[in-house]
Amino acid sequence: MRGESVLPLYSRQNGSRSKFWLNYRRLFNYYRSRSKMTRLLFWLMLLSSIYLVTQAKIDDVQIDEAVVESKIVQSSALIFEGPKNERQRAVVKAFQHAWSGYKLYAWGHDQLKPVSKSYSDWFDTGLTIVDSIDTAIIMGLEKEVAEGTEWIRDKLSFEHDRFVNLFEVTIRVLGGLLTSFHLTGDKMFAEKKRKDLGERLLPAFTHSKSKVPLSDVNLKRRTAKPPQWSSESSLSEITTLQLEFRDLSRITGNKTFERIAFEVSEHVHKLGCEDHNGLCGMYLDSGSGKFRPSTTITFGARADSYYEYLLKQWVQTGKKIYWLKEDYANAMKAMEEKLWRHSEPKSLWFVGELINGQTYSPKMDHLVCFLAGTLALGKINGFPDSHLDMAEKLAETCQNMYINPSGLGPEIAHFNMLPGSKDDLYVKPLDAHCLLRPEAIEAWFYLYRITGDKKYQEWGWSAFKAIEQHARIATGGYSSVNNVKRLPVTYRDLMESFYLAETLKYLYLLFEDDQKTLPFDQWVFNTEAHPLPIYDH
Repeated sequence: MRGESVLPLYSRQNGSRSKFWLNYRRLFNYYRSRSKMTRLLFWLMLLSSIYLVTQAKIDDVQIDEAVVESKIVQSSALIFEGPKNERQRAVVKAFQHAWSGYKLYAWGHDQLKPVSKSYSDWFDTGLTIVDSIDTAIIMGLEKEVAEGTEWIRDKLSFEHDRFVNLFEVTIRVLGGLLTSFHLTGDKMFAEKKRKDLGERLLPAFTHSKSKVPLSDVNLKRRTAKPPQWSSESSLSEITTLQLEFRDLSRITGNKTFERIAFEVSEHVHKLGCEDHNGLCGMYLDSGSGKFRPSTTITFGARADSYYEYLLKQWVQTGKKIYWLKEDYANAMKAMEEKLWRHSEPKSLWFVGELINGQTYSPKMDHLVCFLAGTLALGKINGFPDSHLDMAEKLAETCQNMYINPSGLGPEIAHFNMLPGSKDDLYVKPLDAHCLLRPEAIEAWFYLYRITGDKKYQEWGWSAFKAIEQHARIATGGYSSVNNVKRLPVTYRDLMESFYLAETLKYLYLLFEDDQKTLPFDQWVFNTEAHPLPIYDH
């Protein structure tokens, strides 16, 4: 130490805390041969320096919080004037009927069981409130918005010791909170996202052995695991997180969320799905990070929103990430070549499946109707006219699925492809239930806004009237039904949160006169119909 000044173990002027332990070792060697009094002074210096380190760390966090605060303040409330015509007013009344039934029999629980006047809990997050409050905001419902906001502020907690699905919580709960913040400017929603939820979801990524996140997360214990029956995660589950996690990063200034979720997209991109020219299998192993071989190729359950988020991520990031556009284009080309077929005798065009990646099946989930909206969105973002043509044909097929005794859409349809067939499609008994899903109405909304063809409004109005006639429960709420082909219908006794969050929201927007609310060049809707802002990067 001779010839060198004796520096404090740590000072803010002295630089990073990494220098602390270097100075400590040097000073320890210097003082250990000195007198007892000198050594005592050394230990006092050490303790005081540790205190300074701790305070510096606290100050660092406070500075970071200030940055986050400044970003959050920048969002301001949008103005929604409420319904402008009779059809919109009818949809608003339906939302209020659903909300009042939920409030009466299930308030604070996840979902209403309207027939038994009870409730169902899935995540213990007040799912219906968090998932649908942005619908109430868009409809201009001040009373319902105030009720939901108060519950989220005072009651919403993620301290429940249960495993929840990463995908569902992200698109419904995180998505709902994100949109509520953007639409109202209320920082409370941002605080719930950043402190209470975002970080609790990260173990799904950090506890995985690969870039494939685990499917289930315990929000209280901050642990994660695959489902009980497998080590696999589905394609849609792991690639339908990125819009939400990116937006979370953008409003909080914490890049971790965007980076860790986007690494999953990059991983799937690198895997390539070359066996089917960009169409990917349904399952990936979270241990190896690889696709399970010979799984079904589908645009339905377990795969659907992967393709949706390729396009929407590209749009969300200001069209700056070229490979997202390229992967989407390749997937649409492969879909047209391998899955796009028409029925007999009316030539209804549909998207089938490849069972085990090989055998064609003329089966289409109602979920696939989303693709008509996505193809239309692609058209206004530079994709060819043929995409809009496919969108219109697919939307018509989805409307034909509603032509049955109840006028409600079944979960799955099969199509006849042989010449001489009497009916173009048929619905098997186990596929005939209706959950009041939004995908067909979502498609008609996109297509009406883009083409101006009023037939899409008429299709939506017919579907809405069928819901009012067959799914409305007089004492409050709406119920899924068991079989769309049998009258009178019988009930499954559950009102899914997406009925309020998606189906009624898309109906309300479909019936808007001027189609100026939430324009497509400023907002991108997540797969749960929560609009998020488009960025320039």
